[in-house]
This record gives sequence, structure tokens and C-alpha cells, in this order.
Amino acid sequence: MAMEYGHGYGPGHGQTAGTGYRLPAALRAPFAARSLREFAYVLLSLPVSVVLFTWTVTVVALGAGLLVTFLGIPVLAAALAGCRGFGVLERARARGLLGLEVADPEPLRTRKPGAAAWMGAVLGSGTSWRHVLYPLVQFPWAVFSFSVAVSFWTCGWALLSYPLWFWVFPTYAGQGGVQLYGDTHHSVYLDNPFEITVTALVGLVFTLATPWLVRALTTVDRLLVRGLLGPSPLSARVVELESDRGTVVDTAAADLRRIERDLHDGAQARLVGLAMDLGLAKEKLREDPESAARMVEEAHGEVKTALQELRDLARGIHPAVLTDRGLDAALSAVASRCAVPVAVDVDLPARPAAAIEGIAYFTVSELLQNISKHSGARTASVDVWHTEDRLMLQVTDDGRGGADPTRGSGLAGLAARLDAVDGVLVVDSPAGGPTRVIAELPWRS
Repeated sequence: MAMEYGHGYGPGHGQTAGTGYRLPAALRAPFAARSLREFAYVLLSLPVSVVLFTWTVTVVALGAGLLVTFLGIPVLAAALAGCRGFGVLERARARGLLGLEVADPEPLRTRKPGAAAWMGAVLGSGTSWRHVLYPLVQFPWAVFSFSVAVSFWTCGWALLSYPLWFWVFPTYAGQGGVQLYGDTHHSVYLDNPFEITVTALVGLVFTLATPWLVRALTTVDRLLVRGLLGPSPLSARVVELESDRGTVVDTAAADLRRIERDLHDGAQARLVGLAMDLGLAKEKLREDPESAARMVEEAHGEVKTALQELRDLARGIHPAVLTDRGLDAALSAVASRCAVPVAVDVDLPARPAAAIEGIAYFTVSELLQNISKHSGARTASVDVWHTEDRLMLQVTDDGRGGADPTRGSGLAGLAARLDAVDGVLVVDSPAGGPTRVIAELPWRS
């Protein structure tokens, strides 16, 4: 594992290119591409919802009414399948116009082939019934959002452009302007320069507010699409656990290969050489005792080296000090081997579960190793504490900074390992330092 350190974020980081000034977001909103896409989504929602609602109510009601006959189940299954098909189109529409990325729900799983098994899977799927619920909920909301959005949009632009077309009234309608109020005795028209200007300003307010209103309306659409047309929370959790299990399996396989490689290239090779040296010493024992003694002495040194390598390997698997004395002593031992002075502060009410304790140890160990190799730091610190149901780890250094887990460094692999146990890794490392890495692990005692 290697932590990547850079020397900055490059020119223009966090700033817009060029030296020109841009209009504020509130003034750009009516013409922004996102606002236009969201307004187009609201406009399309009404005709789309009419089609979906009509299909759903008609076919589901027909299928339910025919349940007394053998035709009811096939018709009802076809209705649910049609709703699932419409769900595909709705997710694509939300993806294209709202930029909403929603994963496809879990597919139908049939235990055996055949039409009967397929119909049973469709009718027994909670996803299918959520797709049926979607048009029933979305139709009244689409009517409401269409009415509000179109009313605000047309009213805003009509009032804003009123100075350009108010002349139509005195020219063709015989009145000074738009009638604001009128009864049998008197009428009020927007016909003088002040009233025309105020009308345009009111229209400007409506025009600037409409994109944000439409954005609020489409937020509800996002929730509907994600909640009713996406995967269920349970299936999403299953997918996440399957991914985490794959990460754990890959990590375990990589660790096993590392141990096998270290044994093969280190202690095993030394032990093989040791056996050969002792064999030669045994042959020379009678003929040349002094040479045999020297060979035995060399073999004794090889034994010490092999034992040290085995101790280092065992420490890399699971150090004895961690098992015997816990995180405080184990992290202090790791800190003593770091190339820079490290202050360790462990404040835990009790020892966490062995698995969590081991992950915490190796996380800090790898981060300190990276500080030794790449940071150029003069000091570092390790803080460990417990809050609510989380075990918190914080490793800081005053090095050059620039660590970025998104660049495919070892930090990304460490984050994947933590994610496999519902942990989180947060890296704060601006160019020039300091670097702060916070890891969260679930607390299990």
C-alpha cells in the first residue's frame, strides 16, 4: 500500500477558467440547461402520467374483475409487467432530464421455466406492486406540478415582457392596458410608465423564482422514482453486502498470497539453505571438525535470522501484543517503529471485538507506514476514541500533503477494506499539508 502525495491541485483548482466574471446563479437560473431540462420533465410528466394512470387503472381493474375466471391472473400479470416496462422508461426519462441515477430493481426470479412460474413471479414481486403504485401517486402530483410550473412560467414571462406588448390594448382593444380591476363604476388599467415598470419587475421576480420552484417540484419526482421504481432498500443492502463480501474475499486472498510469498522467499529459503549447510557440516564433522564448527556457527546465525523473519511475518498477520494488551500497547509499538515521532492517544472504555480491533490496528499501521515513506513529515499523531456506536481513528501528520484516494492509491484499497465492514475513510490532505485521515469502524464489544 502506498499513499500518494502531490504538490498541489494544479492551476485554477476551485476556480472557474479564465478571468471573466459570471452572473450570479439566481440570474442565470431561467436560462440554465438544468432548469430547462427540469421544466421539460414537468411538462412531459402530465401526458406521461395520463398514459400510465390509464393503463394501470384499466388493466389492473380488468384483471381484478376477471379473477373469478381463469383469465384474471394472466391479465393481472400482464398489467404488472406493463407497469414494470413503463418503469424502465420513467427511469430513463429521470436519468436524461433530471440527472437521477437509479439502479434497476432486482429482476424476476422464477424457480422453473414456464408461463405459470413467470406469472407467479410477477404477482409475488414487491417490485411489481411498487411499479403499480407509482402511476397512482404520480398522476395527481403531475397534474399539480404541471399546473403550478406552467402558471408561474407563463405569468412571469408575460409580465416581464409587458412593456413590449402593452401597446396591443390601446391599438386593438380600445383600453389603456391590462385591466387590473374593474366594476360598474370604475376600472384600473396598467397603462402608465410607472405601472408598466412595476409590472415588469413583478414579472422578473416570478421569472427568477420559477426555476427554483420547478426544482423543488422535481425533488418530489426524484423521491418517487427512487423510492418506487428503484431497488428496494433490502435488495440494495444485499447487493452492497455481496460487494463487501467480494472485497473481503479478495483481501483475504491477497493476504494469503503475500504470506505464501514471504514464506517462500524468506524463511523457507533460509531453512532450506540451513538444512543444506547442516548436511555439509555433518559430512565434514569427522574429517574437518574446525570447518564443520564454522558451518554450524553460520547455521546458528541463519536460524536467528529465520526466526526474526517468522516473528515479523507473525506480527503482520496478528501481533501478539494486540491480543494480549489491546490497541493502546499495539499502536504504541507500531508508532515506535515509525520514522517520525508519533504521539499516541487511545481513549476506549473497553476493548472492541477482535475483528474490529485487528482492522483498526492494521489501518493505523498502514497509515503510519505511508507517513514514514511518503509524507516528509516531522511529527505525527494517532488518536483513537469511542463515540456512540463507532470506533474513531485519526492519524495526522505535518508533511507535504496532497494525499488523494481517488487517484488509485493505496488509500482507495484501505477505504474498500473499511467499507467491507461498514466503515468509512475520510482524507483531508491539502497541498502543503497537514494531512488528516479519519477512519470510522462499527463498535462491537
